[in-house]
Amino acid sequence: MAEYQFRPALESESAQIDDLIHEVGINPSGLDWRRFIVAVNAHGVVVGCGQVKPHGKDILELASIAVKPEYRGQGIARKIIEILLERTPRPLYLMCIEHNGPMYVKFGFRSLLLDEMPRYFQRIVRLFRLSKVVHKSNEDLLVMKLE
Repeated sequence: MAEYQFRPALESESAQIDDLIHEVGINPSGLDWRRFIVAVNAHGVVVGCGQVKPHGKDILELASIAVKPEYRGQGIARKIIEILLERTPRPLYLMCIEHNGPMYVKFGFRSLLLDEMPRYFQRIVRLFRLSKVVHKSNEDLLVMKLE
């Protein structure tokens, strides 16, 4: 792996984080630079990021895991996830498209059935399933949990 600095984000990097989230096409809601871990290349460019988002006082979500396409395959996402997992109490939830599930299983996450999910995630899954009909997608949204 090339040399990257992995550290908490700086306020001055918030625009780069927003741009990266939009570039990779993941959910842009709830972005707060103060919760992010970033991977920065030698030129000071944010090439990867991730955060843990709180939903109320009892639910924490691993979220916004993103790596610039030209930097993928170098272990950047894995390192960001490892850092966030070291710092976060359990249980920890995440949402991902079905084909990304196996990556999170490697970290100990397991998929939840709808009735096992907190209501927050149940609502999102139901909305996603409705939108699948419109968009004719065959992939489901997984909600996973790490105890």
